[in-house]
Parts: sequence; C-alpha cells; structure tokens
Amino acid sequence: MSSGKKKFRIELEDAEGSKYNMSLEGNISKDKILRIVEFMDLLNIESPNGHTEAIRPVSGSVGDRIWSLVDSKFPYGSFTSTDILELYEDQYNEPIKLSIVSTYLSRYSERGRLARIRQGKEWVYRASRDSAARTPPQSFPSASPDQGQ
Repeated sequence: MSSGKKKFRIELEDAEGSKYNMSLEGNISKDKILRIVEFMDLLNIESPNGHTEAIRPVSGSVGDRIWSLVDSKFPYGSFTSTDILELYEDQYNEPIKLSIVSTYLSRYSERGRLARIRQGKEWVYRASRDSAARTPPQSFPSASPDQGQ
C-alpha cells in the first residue's frame, strides 16, 4: 500500500449483536493492516449455540468488499458477476445492483487484477496470478450465467 493519508474503517458484529468499530487514519502501511487482521483473528466469540466463530470484518468500501470475496472464494476458480452478487448479499446482508458488481469486476479486469473472457452473453472472470496476469487464458470452465456485464 502506498504511503500517504488514507482512511480505513472496520466494523465487526458478533453473534450476540454486539458491534465493534475501528478506524485508522493517516499513514497506513500494508504491515499495519496485516497486524490488525491478525488481531481480529484473535477475536473469537462464543455464539449462542455454543460454537466458536471468528468475527468477520466489514470494510468501508464496496470495491474492497467485492475484491475480498473474489480473493477468498475464487482464488483459482472462475466466476461471474452474478456469483459475486449472491455472495455479497449473503456475506454483508445488504442488497447490491448487478451493474455495480459488473462495473467493479470490469475495472479490476482493466487493471490486470482479473482476467475475463466473453462466453455467450456473459463475462467469466478469474483472478490473475503471476503468469496468468501477463497472458489471460483463452477460455475458462463454465460458471453460472450472468446477464449483467
């Protein structure tokens, strides 16, 4: 992450509905963010049914949330914007328009973070990794239909 004034907000909610907020402002480095993520991993909460579960962070930006889903759920597999839309609504419990998801995925593709190809009326995406970032694949395994972007 580049140096400079940045803002980073983390909102957490445990199984009992308690909310935790953390804000970082200023010169935020990748190392600082990694330390905060490690700290959050230590926050295991006992759920009402007796299972221990980690609190999940909610980042401040829609783009960060979408990228987090891509990175965690599809590090090597292919997906469509509809796949991300469904995961987003399940994970963050809030609606999002397919056009918004498609726009972010398209921008990530333009920046080389995702590779995409057209299959019929849909775009199929895959995270770019090292050599894959330089040479996007010509075809991906089929994924669920995406009528959006």
